[in-house]
Amino acid sequence: MDTFLSVGIVAAYVAVLTFVALRARAARRFSDFSLAGRALPLALVFGSLAATYVGPGFSIAFVGKGFKSGFLFLAIGLAYAVQNILVGLLLAPRLRALKNCHTLGDAIGQKYDRKCQVVAGLISVGLCAGFAAVMARAGGVVLNDIFGLPSWSSVIVVVGVTALYTTFGGLRASVITDAFQFTTFAILLPLTLLWVLIFHLDGGAAAFARQAETATSVGFDSTSLIEIVGLVTAFLLGETLIPPYANRALASRTTSISRNGFMLAGFFSVIWFIVMIAIGVAARSIVPGGTDEDRVLLNLIKAVMPAGGYALLLVVLVSVVMSSLDSLLNAGAVAFTQDIVKPFTKLPDETALNIGRCATIVIAVIAAAGAVAVPSIITGLLICYTIWAPAILPALIIGLWSKRPRPLAAILSMGVGTLVAIMFQFVFPSVIDVPAIIPALGAALMAYLLGHWLEGIKSGA
Repeated sequence: MDTFLSVGIVAAYVAVLTFVALRARAARRFSDFSLAGRALPLALVFGSLAATYVGPGFSIAFVGKGFKSGFLFLAIGLAYAVQNILVGLLLAPRLRALKNCHTLGDAIGQKYDRKCQVVAGLISVGLCAGFAAVMARAGGVVLNDIFGLPSWSSVIVVVGVTALYTTFGGLRASVITDAFQFTTFAILLPLTLLWVLIFHLDGGAAAFARQAETATSVGFDSTSLIEIVGLVTAFLLGETLIPPYANRALASRTTSISRNGFMLAGFFSVIWFIVMIAIGVAARSIVPGGTDEDRVLLNLIKAVMPAGGYALLLVVLVSVVMSSLDSLLNAGAVAFTQDIVKPFTKLPDETALNIGRCATIVIAVIAAAGAVAVPSIITGLLICYTIWAPAILPALIIGLWSKRPRPLAAILSMGVGTLVAIMFQFVFPSVIDVPAIIPALGAALMAYLLGHWLEGIKSGA
């Protein structure tokens, strides 16, 4: 009976979500598919940003980290909040001010040249597929717990439903469903914390404080200083203006909405991280110590909630996954169309829209296939962070702030940053006892300076 109730509530939620997506209307022009007509108000920019970044990494995985290492990851997560606020103050308004810009690759192409746009587009599509694989893996974990299906079929279900409404509705459907999902989990997961603290935590606040102190001490004792530096760097830079966030900056109605949306999302993330870590700490008194990090939240909900509440919170976790996944599928499809196809051929609007829809499906298939290779949610995110920050950020940030950036500098920076990150992450992971993101960022910056100098010599400047 409990299983039937859980399945029924989740199925009803998916039906409501599909209805919301259909009410958002299918995109009829590429500008609607990619940027929702550049008309997003502050509420949708903020809600969609928050729904996109919360995802399984900042909910399921952060609860697991709170369970294992207490408030250590809160300190690390705050770097992400700082990043959002800085993006709102320094980068998002400059990005939004660019004319006829659909993607980060577009922005880099306008600041440098077409070759740089294509390289940025390839990196953007690859990273969107990588991030989407992490979300697909998380969705498989949740649906496996609900239906008891094999992991591969659970992944196919969550990716298939998400791809369906994203393919036809584009960014408009993505942001409207994100706002709907954000409202759901922003209310119910904090209520879960209160429920656990009030009704299921023996010893009350004193017991919670003891668990927090013990877990945090274990976290700091088992994590070296250089690992902490690497994690802070990854959370500070690893998601900076990844394609879904950049699309929301570009789709905002005005530059001030773009700025304020990112700043509000940054402040909200502080509250969110506190709640997720606190849930993880509270779970230490309820969930067995050897529980896999990615299943702590699921097991906690199963242990403390009546059947209806458990089913309702499983719906929340499904929405958490889908709100990130739909944004990544849309952003990757737009980057493929705008940055990889359009620079080589003039596309009629209808053709561009159809290419974007086909690319959404292809990226969804790649993400579903890649989900089996994701070791854990946080590990998968950190791998993506390690590659994204060196590959894109030096060229992007310097380009947005420089009057005459030089294309060779961007090409070298993106190429070297990507290569060094991949080499240190996968080929030589133990050559140096430093997180791969740090040498990769250093190499990308040095390559940028070298390219700037070489092109200056060539031009006589």
